[in-house]
Amino acid sequence: MNGKSQLGDFLQARRSQLRPEDVGVPTYGERRRVPGLRREELALLAGVSVSYYTRLEQGQSLSASPEVLDAIAGALRLDDSERRYLHDLARVGRQSTRRRRPAPERVASATRQLLDVLEDVPAIVLGRRTDVLAWNRLGHALFAGHLEPGAPDLPAQRPNMARLVFLDSHIRDLYADWPSKARAVVGNLRLVSSQHPEDVALHALVGELSAKSAEFASMWADHRIKACTVATYEMRHPLVGPLTVSQQTLSHGPGPSVVVATTDTGSPSRAALALLAQAVTQGTVQADPVQTVPRVGKG
Repeated sequence: MNGKSQLGDFLQARRSQLRPEDVGVPTYGERRRVPGLRREELALLAGVSVSYYTRLEQGQSLSASPEVLDAIAGALRLDDSERRYLHDLARVGRQSTRRRRPAPERVASATRQLLDVLEDVPAIVLGRRTDVLAWNRLGHALFAGHLEPGAPDLPAQRPNMARLVFLDSHIRDLYADWPSKARAVVGNLRLVSSQHPEDVALHALVGELSAKSAEFASMWADHRIKACTVATYEMRHPLVGPLTVSQQTLSHGPGPSVVVATTDTGSPSRAALALLAQAVTQGTVQADPVQTVPRVGKG
Protein backbone atom coordinates (compact mmCIF):
# COMPACT_ATOMS: atom_id res chain seq x y z
CA MET A 1 0.00 0.00 0.00
CA ASN A 2 1.44 3.37 -0.98
CA GLY A 3 1.29 6.69 0.82
CA LYS A 4 -1.44 8.07 -1.41
CA SER A 5 -3.88 5.26 -0.73
CA GLN A 6 -3.05 5.24 2.98
CA LEU A 7 -3.77 8.97 3.20
CA GLY A 8 -7.10 8.55 1.43
CA ASP A 9 -8.07 5.53 3.50
CA PHE A 10 -7.22 7.35 6.72
CA LEU A 11 -9.25 10.45 5.79
CA GLN A 12 -12.23 8.38 4.72
CA ALA A 13 -12.13 6.20 7.83
CA ARG A 14 -11.90 9.10 10.24
CA ARG A 15 -14.59 11.05 8.39
CA SER A 16 -16.95 8.08 8.69
CA GLN A 17 -16.31 7.93 12.45
CA LEU A 18 -17.46 11.52 13.06
CA ARG A 19 -21.14 12.04 13.67
CA PRO A 20 -22.69 15.30 12.45
CA GLU A 21 -23.86 16.14 15.98
CA ASP A 22 -20.27 15.77 17.23
CA VAL A 23 -19.16 18.77 15.15
CA GLY A 24 -22.33 20.84 15.11
CA VAL A 25 -23.48 19.94 11.59
CA PRO A 26 -27.31 20.10 11.35
CA THR A 27 -29.04 17.14 9.71
CA TYR A 28 -32.64 18.40 9.95
CA GLY A 29 -33.81 14.89 10.71
CA GLU A 30 -32.85 13.48 7.32
CA ARG A 31 -31.96 9.83 6.90
CA ARG A 32 -28.33 9.40 5.90
CA ARG A 33 -27.24 6.50 3.72
CA VAL A 34 -23.68 6.36 5.08
CA PRO A 35 -22.33 6.85 8.61
CA GLY A 36 -20.34 9.90 9.55
CA LEU A 37 -19.81 13.17 7.76
CA ARG A 38 -20.18 13.68 4.05
CA ARG A 39 -17.22 14.94 2.06
CA GLU A 40 -18.81 18.32 1.49
CA GLU A 41 -19.49 18.71 5.21
CA LEU A 42 -15.91 17.90 6.14
CA ALA A 43 -14.57 20.21 3.42
CA LEU A 44 -16.74 23.06 4.73
CA LEU A 45 -15.50 22.53 8.28
CA ALA A 46 -11.88 22.52 7.05
CA GLY A 47 -12.32 25.56 4.83
CA VAL A 48 -11.27 23.82 1.60
CA SER A 49 -13.18 23.16 -1.61
CA VAL A 50 -15.12 19.93 -1.96
CA SER A 51 -13.29 19.03 -5.18
CA TYR A 52 -9.90 19.54 -3.54
CA TYR A 53 -10.79 17.44 -0.51
CA THR A 54 -12.23 14.74 -2.78
CA ARG A 55 -8.96 14.57 -4.70
CA LEU A 56 -7.10 14.14 -1.40
CA GLU A 57 -9.28 11.19 -0.40
CA GLN A 58 -8.87 9.65 -3.83
CA GLY A 59 -5.10 10.03 -3.75
CA GLN A 60 -5.10 12.37 -6.73
CA SER A 61 -3.49 15.36 -5.01
CA LEU A 62 -0.07 15.38 -3.37
CA SER A 63 0.26 19.11 -2.86
CA ALA A 64 -1.53 19.59 0.46
CA SER A 65 0.29 22.21 2.49
CA PRO A 66 0.90 21.81 6.23
CA GLU A 67 -1.70 24.54 6.81
CA VAL A 68 -4.36 22.64 4.84
CA LEU A 69 -3.50 19.40 6.62
CA ASP A 70 -3.81 21.14 9.98
CA ALA A 71 -7.21 22.53 8.95
CA ILE A 72 -8.40 19.05 7.98
CA ALA A 73 -6.97 17.62 11.20
CA GLY A 74 -8.93 20.20 13.16
CA ALA A 75 -12.14 19.38 11.31
CA LEU A 76 -11.60 15.68 12.00
CA ARG A 77 -10.92 16.37 15.69
CA LEU A 78 -7.55 14.61 15.52
CA ASP A 79 -5.30 14.57 18.57
CA ASP A 80 -1.58 15.36 18.41
CA SER A 81 -0.53 11.80 17.53
CA GLU A 82 -3.15 11.54 14.80
CA ARG A 83 -2.19 14.94 13.44
CA ARG A 84 1.47 13.89 13.14
CA TYR A 85 0.32 10.68 11.47
CA LEU A 86 -1.66 12.67 8.89
CA HIS A 87 1.39 14.81 8.08
CA ASP A 88 3.58 11.69 7.83
CA LEU A 89 1.17 10.08 5.37
CA ALA A 90 1.13 13.20 3.21
CA ARG A 91 4.92 13.34 3.25
CA VAL A 92 5.18 9.70 2.22
CA GLY A 93 2.74 10.30 -0.62
CA ARG A 94 4.90 13.11 -2.00
CA GLN A 95 8.05 11.03 -1.95
CA SER A 96 9.14 8.04 -3.95
CA THR A 97 9.93 5.51 -1.26
CA ARG A 98 12.01 2.44 -1.96
CA ARG A 99 11.24 -0.30 0.49
CA ARG A 100 14.23 -1.99 2.02
CA ARG A 101 15.12 -4.28 4.87
CA PRO A 102 16.65 -2.07 7.56
CA ALA A 103 19.70 -3.00 9.57
CA PRO A 104 19.06 -5.21 12.62
CA GLU A 105 18.19 -3.31 15.77
CA ARG A 106 20.61 -3.69 18.65
CA VAL A 107 20.56 -2.88 22.33
CA ALA A 108 23.19 -0.38 23.44
CA SER A 109 25.39 -1.29 26.37
CA ALA A 110 23.99 1.65 28.34
CA THR A 111 20.47 0.26 27.87
CA ARG A 112 21.57 -3.14 29.15
CA GLN A 113 23.06 -1.42 32.17
CA LEU A 114 19.69 0.27 32.73
CA LEU A 115 17.95 -3.12 32.67
CA ASP A 116 20.37 -4.38 35.31
CA VAL A 117 19.78 -1.35 37.52
CA LEU A 118 16.01 -1.82 37.24
CA GLU A 119 16.16 -5.29 38.78
CA ASP A 120 13.10 -4.61 40.97
CA VAL A 121 11.09 -3.17 38.07
CA PRO A 122 9.82 -5.26 35.13
CA ALA A 123 11.47 -3.87 32.01
CA ILE A 124 11.76 -4.94 28.38
CA VAL A 125 13.45 -3.38 25.35
CA LEU A 126 11.32 -3.18 22.22
CA GLY A 127 12.38 -2.41 18.68
CA ARG A 128 10.18 -0.28 16.47
CA ARG A 129 8.40 -3.38 15.11
CA THR A 130 7.79 -4.51 18.74
CA ASP A 131 10.51 -7.15 18.60
CA VAL A 132 11.67 -7.96 22.14
CA LEU A 133 15.38 -7.17 22.00
CA ALA A 134 16.06 -7.70 25.70
CA TRP A 135 14.37 -7.95 29.09
CA ASN A 136 15.41 -8.15 32.69
CA ARG A 137 14.43 -11.17 34.76
CA LEU A 138 11.33 -9.53 36.25
CA GLY A 139 10.24 -8.21 32.85
CA HIS A 140 10.44 -11.72 31.44
CA ALA A 141 8.52 -13.14 34.38
CA LEU A 142 5.73 -10.55 34.16
CA PHE A 143 5.21 -10.28 30.42
CA ALA A 144 6.21 -13.66 29.03
CA GLY A 145 7.27 -16.12 31.70
CA HIS A 146 6.06 -18.98 29.48
CA LEU A 147 8.84 -18.23 26.97
CA GLU A 148 12.51 -19.12 27.29
CA PRO A 149 14.46 -16.40 29.17
CA GLY A 150 17.13 -16.27 26.46
CA ALA A 151 14.71 -15.95 23.54
CA PRO A 152 15.47 -12.25 22.82
CA ASP A 153 19.13 -13.11 22.25
CA LEU A 154 18.30 -15.59 19.47
CA PRO A 155 17.07 -13.87 16.27
CA ALA A 156 15.24 -17.00 15.14
CA GLN A 157 13.32 -17.20 18.45
CA ARG A 158 13.04 -13.50 19.26
CA PRO A 159 9.54 -12.74 20.55
CA ASN A 160 7.47 -10.01 18.95
CA MET A 161 4.95 -8.33 21.24
CA ALA A 162 2.43 -7.62 18.48
CA ARG A 163 2.43 -11.30 17.51
CA LEU A 164 2.17 -12.34 21.16
CA VAL A 165 -0.76 -10.02 21.86
CA PHE A 166 -2.78 -11.31 18.91
CA LEU A 167 -1.61 -14.90 18.47
CA ASP A 168 -0.53 -16.13 21.91
CA SER A 169 -3.25 -17.39 24.26
CA HIS A 170 -1.09 -16.73 27.34
CA ILE A 171 -0.78 -13.02 26.55
CA ARG A 172 -4.47 -12.77 25.67
CA ASP A 173 -5.33 -14.18 29.09
CA LEU A 174 -2.74 -11.98 30.79
CA TYR A 175 -4.67 -8.77 30.06
CA ALA A 176 -8.09 -8.44 31.69
CA ASP A 177 -9.07 -5.86 29.06
CA TRP A 178 -7.37 -7.50 26.11
CA PRO A 179 -9.09 -5.35 23.44
CA SER A 180 -7.66 -2.20 24.99
CA LYS A 181 -4.13 -3.62 24.86
CA ALA A 182 -4.69 -4.88 21.33
CA ARG A 183 -5.92 -1.48 20.09
CA ALA A 184 -2.88 0.19 21.65
CA VAL A 185 -0.55 -2.21 19.81
CA VAL A 186 -2.29 -1.62 16.47
CA GLY A 187 -2.42 2.14 16.95
CA ASN A 188 1.28 2.28 17.70
CA LEU A 189 2.13 0.09 14.70
CA ARG A 190 0.20 2.49 12.48
CA LEU A 191 2.26 5.40 13.76
CA VAL A 192 5.49 3.53 13.13
CA SER A 193 4.39 2.46 9.65
CA SER A 194 3.88 6.08 8.63
CA GLN A 195 7.29 7.06 10.00
CA HIS A 196 9.11 4.15 8.33
CA PRO A 197 7.28 3.44 5.06
CA GLU A 198 10.41 1.79 3.63
CA ASP A 199 10.55 -0.94 6.29
CA VAL A 200 9.86 -4.22 4.48
CA ALA A 201 9.86 -6.25 7.69
CA LEU A 202 7.23 -3.98 9.24
CA HIS A 203 4.94 -4.36 6.22
CA ALA A 204 5.46 -8.12 6.34
CA LEU A 205 4.49 -8.17 10.02
CA VAL A 206 1.28 -6.24 9.32
CA GLY A 207 0.45 -8.60 6.45
CA GLU A 208 1.09 -11.66 8.59
CA LEU A 209 -1.07 -10.45 11.46
CA SER A 210 -3.85 -9.37 9.09
CA ALA A 211 -3.89 -12.87 7.59
CA LYS A 212 -3.73 -14.74 10.89
CA SER A 213 -5.99 -12.57 13.06
CA ALA A 214 -9.36 -11.21 11.97
CA GLU A 215 -9.30 -8.98 15.04
CA PHE A 216 -6.03 -7.40 13.97
CA ALA A 217 -7.32 -6.91 10.42
CA SER A 218 -10.45 -5.20 11.72
CA MET A 219 -8.52 -2.91 14.08
CA TRP A 220 -5.98 -2.08 11.36
CA ALA A 221 -8.78 -1.10 8.98
CA ASP A 222 -10.23 1.18 11.67
CA HIS A 223 -7.24 3.56 11.29
CA ARG A 224 -7.10 4.41 14.98
CA ILE A 225 -3.80 5.95 16.06
CA LYS A 226 -2.37 5.61 19.54
CA ALA A 227 1.04 6.54 20.89
CA CYS A 228 1.87 3.96 23.56
CA THR A 229 3.69 6.15 26.07
CA VAL A 230 1.78 5.56 29.31
CA ALA A 231 -1.12 3.17 29.85
CA THR A 232 -2.64 1.37 32.83
CA TYR A 233 -3.60 -2.29 32.51
CA GLU A 234 -5.14 -4.85 34.80
CA MET A 235 -3.20 -8.07 34.44
CA ARG A 236 -4.10 -11.60 35.52
CA HIS A 237 -0.77 -13.22 36.12
CA PRO A 238 -0.88 -17.03 36.35
CA LEU A 239 1.63 -17.08 39.22
CA VAL A 240 0.75 -14.10 41.46
CA GLY A 241 -2.83 -13.32 40.44
CA PRO A 242 -4.39 -9.97 39.52
CA LEU A 243 -2.37 -6.78 39.56
CA THR A 244 -2.67 -3.33 38.00
CA VAL A 245 0.43 -1.85 36.35
CA SER A 246 1.29 1.35 34.56
CA GLN A 247 3.27 0.54 31.43
CA GLN A 248 5.54 3.45 30.52
CA THR A 249 7.66 3.73 27.39
CA LEU A 250 11.03 5.42 27.84
CA SER A 251 12.31 6.52 24.44
CA HIS A 252 15.31 8.64 23.50
CA GLY A 253 15.32 9.13 19.76
CA PRO A 254 14.73 6.66 16.93
CA GLY A 255 16.32 3.63 18.59
CA PRO A 256 14.77 0.87 20.71
CA SER A 257 12.52 1.84 23.61
CA VAL A 258 12.50 0.61 27.19
CA VAL A 259 9.07 -0.32 28.54
CA VAL A 260 8.72 -0.51 32.33
CA ALA A 261 5.81 -1.63 34.49
CA THR A 262 5.22 0.18 37.79
CA THR A 263 2.65 -0.16 40.58
CA ASP A 264 1.24 2.12 43.27
CA THR A 265 3.17 2.23 46.54
CA GLY A 266 1.56 0.08 49.22
CA SER A 267 -0.97 -1.42 46.83
CA PRO A 268 -1.87 -5.11 46.48
CA SER A 269 -0.34 -4.86 43.01
CA ARG A 270 2.99 -3.79 44.50
CA ALA A 271 2.80 -6.79 46.85
CA ALA A 272 2.04 -9.11 43.92
CA LEU A 273 5.02 -7.73 42.01
CA ALA A 274 7.24 -8.25 45.06
CA LEU A 275 6.02 -11.83 45.26
CA LEU A 276 6.89 -12.33 41.60
CA ALA A 277 10.34 -10.84 42.20
CA GLN A 278 10.84 -13.27 45.07
CA ALA A 279 9.88 -16.16 42.83
CA VAL A 280 12.36 -14.97 40.21
CA THR A 281 15.14 -14.68 42.79
CA GLN A 282 14.43 -18.19 44.09
CA GLY A 283 14.37 -19.54 40.55
CA THR A 284 10.79 -20.83 40.81
CA VAL A 285 9.65 -19.28 37.53
CA GLN A 286 10.38 -21.65 34.66
CA ALA A 287 9.56 -21.59 30.99
CA ASP A 288 7.12 -24.25 29.86
CA PRO A 289 8.46 -26.10 26.78
CA VAL A 290 4.98 -26.15 25.23
CA GLN A 291 4.45 -22.45 26.02
CA THR A 292 1.30 -22.66 28.08
CA VAL A 293 1.41 -21.49 31.70
CA PRO A 294 4.53 -20.88 33.83
CA ARG A 295 5.17 -23.67 36.31
CA VAL A 296 5.96 -23.11 39.94
CA GLY A 297 8.53 -25.47 41.42
CA LYS A 298 10.97 -25.52 44.28
CA GLY A 299 14.28 -23.83 43.61
